Amino acid sequence: MSTLADKVQHELIQAIENDQLVLPTLPEVALRVREAAEDPDVGIPTLAKVIGNDTALTARLIKVVNSPLLRTNREINDLQTAISRLGINYTCNLATGLAMEQMFQATTDVIDRKMREVWNKSTEIAAISHVLCRNFTRLPPDQATLAGLVHQIGVLPILTYAEEHGALLSDSISLNHVIDRIHPIVGERILRTWDFPEPIAAVPGHYSDFERDSARVDYVDIVQVATLQSYLGTTHPYTQMDWSQVRAFDKLGLNPDTLLRDDEDLSAAMDAAMSMLQ
Repeated sequence: MSTLADKVQHELIQAIENDQLVLPTLPEVALRVREAAEDPDVGIPTLAKVIGNDTALTARLIKVVNSPLLRTNREINDLQTAISRLGINYTCNLATGLAMEQMFQATTDVIDRKMREVWNKSTEIAAISHVLCRNFTRLPPDQATLAGLVHQIGVLPILTYAEEHGALLSDSISLNHVIDRIHPIVGERILRTWDFPEPIAAVPGHYSDFERDSARVDYVDIVQVATLQSYLGTTHPYTQMDWSQVRAFDKLGLNPDTLLRDDEDLSAAMDAAMSMLQ
């Protein structure tokens, strides 16, 4: 590892330990949605009012409710009907996840490209997580989608740091190394600061620990399998691993050698989930 990557890693870890790393804040609309979701008596009109202030998010949710994945028999064009069709929890989780896209933007071209790359990968993994969760577990798929969307949230402050430190910006190998090493710690810290529920807050810190084993299937397992599946057909180091040693496949009842893409129904569901999130 280069001395630059070493130095940056040391600085970032120190900043995290001393609570000096500036963690991103949730977009305003996501904060309001989460606040509304915490009220056990919240009604659809109230939630529609909160989300309705953000026209882009409103359009995304209406697109989601009309996607082939949710198979509505008639087209839905208004937010209140969309929320009643999706349900309040599903709407809140999805709205929170989708609102995060606003955070993946930067002022320099290099970092902006990198942020878009991370967001695109996160939506791909969120889509695969949704399908895995729905077909192979009894967990709510909206939470799996959210887990997929936030599993790389720790990359954000690292890229913001790189934007302020030119040396790291011009050395993409060191930058990628620092991201791989540190984003899990930072990501978990961010989600805990945002008070995300424990099963989702644990995802960034553990999804790349392929020796992990837990008592029952959880969102870490789902995002882990989704991540591996997303690299199939590439030269990524993950494809060189022995997937039969990854317990998450067993817990989902999946054979690591069977490719989801080979199953026409699952492949179609993944495509539908992808277009729903884009």
